[in-house]
Amino acid sequence: MEVHVLQAPSRRLSALLGGLTLVVTLSACWPQKAPGLPPGASGLPLTGDISPVHDPTIIMEGSSAHVFSTSQIGEEPGLIHSRTSTDLLNWTRNGAVFSEMPTWASEEVPGVRGIWAPDISYVNGEFRLYYCVSRFGENSSAIGLAVTKTLVKSDPRFGWVDRGLVFRSDSRDEFNAIDPDLLVDKGGRHWLSFGSFWTGIKLIELDPITGKPARDDPKMYDLAQRSSPGAIEAPKMIERNDWFYLFASVEFCCRGVDSTYYTIVGRSESPTGPFKDMKGTSMNEGGGQIFLHSNLDPTGRWVGPGHIAILSVDDGDFAAYHAYDRQAGGRPTLRIQRIGWGNDGWPVAQ
Repeated sequence: MEVHVLQAPSRRLSALLGGLTLVVTLSACWPQKAPGLPPGASGLPLTGDISPVHDPTIIMEGSSAHVFSTSQIGEEPGLIHSRTSTDLLNWTRNGAVFSEMPTWASEEVPGVRGIWAPDISYVNGEFRLYYCVSRFGENSSAIGLAVTKTLVKSDPRFGWVDRGLVFRSDSRDEFNAIDPDLLVDKGGRHWLSFGSFWTGIKLIELDPITGKPARDDPKMYDLAQRSSPGAIEAPKMIERNDWFYLFASVEFCCRGVDSTYYTIVGRSESPTGPFKDMKGTSMNEGGGQIFLHSNLDPTGRWVGPGHIAILSVDDGDFAAYHAYDRQAGGRPTLRIQRIGWGNDGWPVAQ
């Protein structure tokens, strides 16, 4: 995707950067690297409409960042809420993708009450937004796909088109088709990871043209799982320096300040695995390096950090995720932290 130049850095961001010299480029207008920040630093000082946000996904178009998140029927302004920012710090609500539940989704999963865990990418000249529908605690679930040429509402090319069902699971399956995540590898192959509880995180290959499975009965790869009750979900895979990194959330979300959610990561030389942690333990055997955890928050304010998305810009990588705010009764809130990369190739949240 083409990256455009931002017009000028904000005073707020200049203050955040501690008076560093700024050049008017994209990287100058995004938070800079901060040497000396300890692991578990409290993240960027976000303001604006950042709550409630659950299961965020993030992308940039032109000078704006866009976040999409989970929403339920009856939550204004619709399903899959959208927010925008021009500095990654101050966020504004910007409508929703759907005004109502797609007909196919209600037919595939009767009684569904929300659209969860969107994942957005820019491929083949369009923004592809994968999303899922399910009933809490069940694996009668489905993943769908919506597309638009641009995210700018004033552009005549803007307009979400729903392409319907991509993949699904039901009570006969040992997996749960929710929490989709698209990876396009350097070779141009498209991979969709997904999963929650049951037998963990799975992967299938997609057709790059349609954005749907490459075969009617796609081969499914096992990427990560945990022992009973199997609390692992929300995969996010990236490719960096000949490694594939798989992030996932473990333990329990959605309990406010009582949430035990946290984020782990493993890496592999292939998108199909095996993914291992620093000690060499496979994520299919309960392994995983801790990346985000409430115990690492020096403020003690943020609980249950998880369901991350990753934004890569010229200046580096950022993790967007939700956490539950102790100062707001456990309200799910958007959080963003820079990702630092050690000499050993492992990521650290800064």
